[in-house]
Amino acid sequence: MDNITICDKAYDIESKVDNLLTLLFSIKHNQSSSLAFRSGCKSGVCGSCAVLVNGVEKLACKTTIKPNDKIEPLKNARVIKDLIVDLSNQTTFLDKSKAYLEKKSDFKISIEDEKKIDISSNCILCNSCFSSCPVYEVNKDFIGPFALARVHRYIDDRKESDIKSKIDSIQTDGIWDCTLCGNCSMVCPAHIDIKNNIMKLRNKSAQLGYNDPNIATFDTNLDFGFNPNGF
Repeated sequence: MDNITICDKAYDIESKVDNLLTLLFSIKHNQSSSLAFRSGCKSGVCGSCAVLVNGVEKLACKTTIKPNDKIEPLKNARVIKDLIVDLSNQTTFLDKSKAYLEKKSDFKISIEDEKKIDISSNCILCNSCFSSCPVYEVNKDFIGPFALARVHRYIDDRKESDIKSKIDSIQTDGIWDCTLCGNCSMVCPAHIDIKNNIMKLRNKSAQLGYNDPNIATFDTNLDFGFNPNGF
């Protein structure tokens, strides 16, 4: 019988089961009652079943399994048990970045205004982007992808009248720390282009007088061994 590896332990793949979340429930009922994992809507809406599949962030409910697949918990988070990780950073970083409606304006919202924030509003807080982020591996204070994407959503929301407060909150351990690698955009199950949103936040910051601090500290006198005479 074919098998699958979950947290370094092999489990049988039962016949006619090809969905990962369905298999997890089957394993818990028939092979190991102690197996721990999260699930919610079972339809790709809540994001609670996000795991690593062969090293890539996926929603278990939307993943078709193959023999010898390797299933692991999300990275960059404390493992509570098996595939369950601590997601308390969600509240911490959303609060730190003020990723919420802070000061409501009296502006009359149009259908076009709603469409402008529609895609960014689809974030399901699955933490896949945090798991894939190389910056978060080395800087645990980094505000990170989903919080920054949520800030961008409110920057574009004409109901929010205090844009500067949000821009102010993402300067330290925020937009300038991002490497723009694009991992977050690639693994987002809601298809939010988080990298592009962060670039737009940088542009907005520049408009409000902020500069990339990395440029200010860059040494222009570094010797890279270049010889203008070719030798």
